[in-house]
Amino acid sequence: MDAFQAMELAKAGLLLMLTIAGPMLIGSLIVGVAVGLFQALTQIQEMTLTFVPKILVLGIVLLLSLPMIGRALAGFMARIADIIVAG
Repeated sequence: MDAFQAMELAKAGLLLMLTIAGPMLIGSLIVGVAVGLFQALTQIQEMTLTFVPKILVLGIVLLLSLPMIGRALAGFMARIADIIVAG
């Protein structure tokens, strides 16, 4: 494996990480902003109020994005296996 191939593999790994974590982070961000806006409008200053909606949204988004995550991980593993076989 040369340096160019290693850099391409590292770049693909970083993109894979963003593909896997991105939907959950975006969902958590949207819920956090919505709950923060709700707290600001109603002046309810409870620090633990954001945790339950974020956990629920993270679970739902994870369940909905599991097929995409599986395909992405399988494709990345196939690419790594091809590199290993090629030597």
